Amino acid sequence: MPTPVNKSYHFSDEETAIQFQFKDLRKIVLDLRALNHQLRQRIVQLLLAKGQMTVTQLYVKLRIEQSVASQHLAILRKANIVMAEREGKFIHYHIHQEQLEAVKALLLGLQ
Repeated sequence: MPTPVNKSYHFSDEETAIQFQFKDLRKIVLDLRALNHQLRQRIVQLLLAKGQMTVTQLYVKLRIEQSVASQHLAILRKANIVMAEREGKFIHYHIHQEQLEAVKALLLGLQ
């Protein structure tokens, strides 16, 4: 069955009406799946508190293996929640503030 590219979904009750395009709904699901893990939530909290960190700083602070930190950062990067910037041989990770605000606004709108 082909994926409906431009299909629109409409949800409503007596108080609220929400309409999503299929592509928007897929993005929302990706974002929420990325954030629905305790370790990734801790990574986001650390990055929000510190501004930016390297994978080394993250795995030392979280007391996890480097490969585990890298895997979770990759999931957050794919969801565009975390951004990476190379500085010489180091890669610094930081929160993509606009994306996180968009997820927050969506969740607040669903209450």
